Amino acid sequence: MALKKSFSKDGKKCNVTFIVTAEAAQNAKTINIAGDFNSWSSTDTPLKKAADGSFSVKIELEAGKEYQFRYLLDGSRWENDWKADKYIPAPYSNADNSVVVTKK
Repeated sequence: MALKKSFSKDGKKCNVTFIVTAEAAQNAKTINIAGDFNSWSSTDTPLKKAADGSFSVKIELEAGKEYQFRYLLDGSRWENDWKADKYIPAPYSNADNSVVVTKK
């Protein structure tokens, strides 16, 4: 898993590419990302599967913030990003949420 970030010239936006490696995907058929940026929808933001078995999606976020998120594999299994910027305890479960920090 990985997070790739690029910032707009004015520094107000951060394009984040969320990547789930083939190893982390564990033969998943579908992966969606849910987080602060999409009202925790488990269906609004699907990742696209690549030929190598990895999945990815690019999301434009406001720079200078922190966003919590998790991946949903095959509609039933929640996973954190193994290389998230940090982790925060989830308010509604005994798990942590991944966090991406959009600061330079």
